[in-house]
Amino acid sequence: MYLRRGLRIQAVGSRLAPFGRSHRVCGAERPLCTKSDEVRLAEEASRRYGSLAPTIFSKVIDKSIPADIIYEDDKCLAFRDISPQAPVHFLVIPRVPIPRISEAKDDDTELLGHLLVVAKNVAKQESLDEGYRVVINDGKHGAQSVFHLHVHVLGGRQMKWPPG
Repeated sequence: MYLRRGLRIQAVGSRLAPFGRSHRVCGAERPLCTKSDEVRLAEEASRRYGSLAPTIFSKVIDKSIPADIIYEDDKCLAFRDISPQAPVHFLVIPRVPIPRISEAKDDDTELLGHLLVVAKNVAKQESLDEGYRVVINDGKHGAQSVFHLHVHVLGGRQMKWPPG
């Protein structure tokens, strides 16, 4: 999947083809994430992490609240932060609502790696060639405000150190 100026496109054979809410997988059209998928993902998260209250990110995922989504696939989505702390500030969130990075399971390794690869790819598409910061807040002392794992990507200016 590639992004170009806000238009989601995906590689199909040797060409790039635009798409919206669906994409081609093994030659068949299917929606990226249906309401029944969201129910399945919520049930899976409940089994793995206990009963989770819906968060604002759950509502972004199921499209019940608007967001400036700049990337999505079957595992995650990325969207612009509504209160940006840098000229470019977007979040990458998993569709399965893991409450905190400290509660991720060992078998979430593939998903966690996928989130970082997506962060890198979207940062490149956002022209963050001079670098960027990747932040995951965890819990109260980490200033986590939404208990649905999310990766912040900030760039477009020189970051300061120390960050906290």
